[in-house]
Amino acid sequence: MSNFQEKLISVANRNEATKNLINEKNAPLFEKLCAHMLEVNKSLNLTAIKDEDGVILKHIVDSSACVPYINSSARLCDIGCGGGFPTLVIGILRGDVSILGVDSVTKKVKYVEDTAAFLGLENVTVSNARAEEMGQDKGLRESFDIATARAVGRLNLICELCLPLVKVGGKFLAMKSLSAGEELKEAKRAIELLGGLVEEVKEYSLTDGQETVERTIIVIRKVKSTPPIYPRNNSQIAKKPL
Repeated sequence: MSNFQEKLISVANRNEATKNLINEKNAPLFEKLCAHMLEVNKSLNLTAIKDEDGVILKHIVDSSACVPYINSSARLCDIGCGGGFPTLVIGILRGDVSILGVDSVTKKVKYVEDTAAFLGLENVTVSNARAEEMGQDKGLRESFDIATARAVGRLNLICELCLPLVKVGGKFLAMKSLSAGEELKEAKRAIELLGGLVEEVKEYSLTDGQETVERTIIVIRKVKSTPPIYPRNNSQIAKKPL
């Protein structure tokens, strides 16, 4: 194994939230992903994190923490997939899961699409679309087992983008910083109105031995259909949040 792979496995295994997720089998793909992203990032500006240690802790290991919440053979959409986290990480770790990465920024969608092909991830597709438009598409509305969103926006706003896409019985995984408690209170009305029920709030720390980051995963179960009016258009969501 390379130094990168040994370091990645060590960091993942020292944190309870990500223990045993990354191993000798999948670590080489993560090394390939990291090298590729850092090279592309020189011209495309995908992330402010430009060192391997930062990518390991704050992108790869951080993104992997949602994997234990993903059921077998799920159909998943990742809203605001940006530079491919967690889309590509889930794609590497869970070959049984069908993943649709969604972003409105064309260059980022193209990057994720090209990188998925570069890594040989046949379970990853992408869409250059707006989530609020997808949520009103009869072919996509309430069709996913799981929706994820990582560092996309405040919880009350992203609930309106994500919950309409989740089928009843499915769940929305909101990946947030430790300040999520305040956002959760703010989003209480939105969650109920959109058909959701907070199932779990998991707070945890991730460390590589040098740096520690505090994280929260909010698991919202879809318990009833979202009213047809939601999601509203982008300007309405921004001007009058639920």
